[in-house]
Amino acid sequence: MYIDSHCHLNFPDLTAQLPDVLARMQSNRVDHALVVSVNLRDWPGLMALVEAHPHLHASVGVHPDNDAEDADCAEPTLNDLLSRAAHPKVVAIGETGLDYYRLSEPLDWQRDRFRTHIRAARQTGLPLIIHTRSAADDTIRLMREEQADRGVMHCFTESWDVARAAMDLGFYISFSGIVTFKNAASLQDVARKVPLDRMLIETDSPYLAPVPYRGKLNDPSKVIHVAEKIAELRGLPASAIEQATADNYFTLFNKIKR
Repeated sequence: MYIDSHCHLNFPDLTAQLPDVLARMQSNRVDHALVVSVNLRDWPGLMALVEAHPHLHASVGVHPDNDAEDADCAEPTLNDLLSRAAHPKVVAIGETGLDYYRLSEPLDWQRDRFRTHIRAARQTGLPLIIHTRSAADDTIRLMREEQADRGVMHCFTESWDVARAAMDLGFYISFSGIVTFKNAASLQDVARKVPLDRMLIETDSPYLAPVPYRGKLNDPSKVIHVAEKIAELRGLPASAIEQATADNYFTLFNKIKR
């Protein structure tokens, strides 16, 4: 089986065609998917979606790119995260992390939000889903300071040194469709080096469709193309990536019964 460890099936472009998306997943043997939270406002709808499908699970968290000054973005408290994490279908905290790409200092609110998520993960025992963009040094620093020790660096685009630092803290590295892009040589090198027992695959759909669908709407059925590209890079059969990443998914998100 293939597993999409990070998608946003609750986003409008995908919910509008959900029966077709689920059918494509079945055709491509994508047997599980993790639907990842980006804010608390939309979390009830996300939960309604995953509750209706036994092969879908959820996280709870607020994306670092949601500005604290946005009236539609409720700042999550530790209790907000802890109470929602008790739901049987919530298997992770996040996505969280740091994103300095579109924002400028002062960003203490973003770092404080990240710390809150790490503390929720430590208290619940659930893994963290970490997003980092233009903020790798601070991301690793806060992970160390808060003793983050379990989770995944999702949609990884950083260097081998960052990957190694995250793995040293107990984290997995997840590759998206970006690894299939022609201009992703440095990321492809990381994909060759990450041990198979620390690797996940994802779509981050509806974004980042892999080659040969680049520029089109993405969905979890296309995660097989991520696996096939990594297999090509490593000189392995796609089945080896399929098996390893499925095993890793259930090891990390161990609230899910295989």
